[in-house]
Amino acid sequence: MPPEKIRTLFERLAAGTPQPATELRYRTPYQLLVAVILSAQATDRGVNRATGPLFKDAPTAEAMAALGEEKLTGYIQTIGLYRTKAKNVIAMSRLLLERHGGQVPHSREALEALPGVGRKTANVILNVVFHEPTIAVDTHIFRLANRTGLAAGKDVIAVENKLLKAVPPQFRQHAHHWLILHGRYVCKARKPGCPRCIIRDLCAYRDKTKD
Repeated sequence: MPPEKIRTLFERLAAGTPQPATELRYRTPYQLLVAVILSAQATDRGVNRATGPLFKDAPTAEAMAALGEEKLTGYIQTIGLYRTKAKNVIAMSRLLLERHGGQVPHSREALEALPGVGRKTANVILNVVFHEPTIAVDTHIFRLANRTGLAAGKDVIAVENKLLKAVPPQFRQHAHHWLILHGRYVCKARKPGCPRCIIRDLCAYRDKTKD
């Protein structure tokens, strides 16, 4: 997609949602980190239903570590892969206490060294908590970037790198939120909502829907 079209695309997304934000509910950086780990292959709505009671009883890394893996599963068993996620969240919390005093580190290397934290999760934390202009490529962004021609790539790293180069600097801070929301609610996987899409004239997708 040519630079002038990319600029127009983000101008429209920004006009539609000037202050985009994650739909995960949290009060602290630690809680966001837990929520993002739990959100893998799960909906934000489903995660929020589980973390409401969980964060009330275990709001900190110390409280979560004390809760333990077995009790944690009781809170998150409605979420996919809950046993693996429970194991990772407890291990992450303990390591966070051991290495960082229970505080979420402002370092990609330190974040990715935590159990259950990959590049996408680290990017979310760096962007939302520390306001770095990172772009966390999830399934929605990967699909949208390839479908529209915005940043075509065979894997998430390729798409991320292309987006970081293509997105104008003034839009990078919120870019991944705009793209996630658009992919989640408009440019859906099975049937994209092309008739109500505000960037449809910029999009390279050939099989646009008509209703």
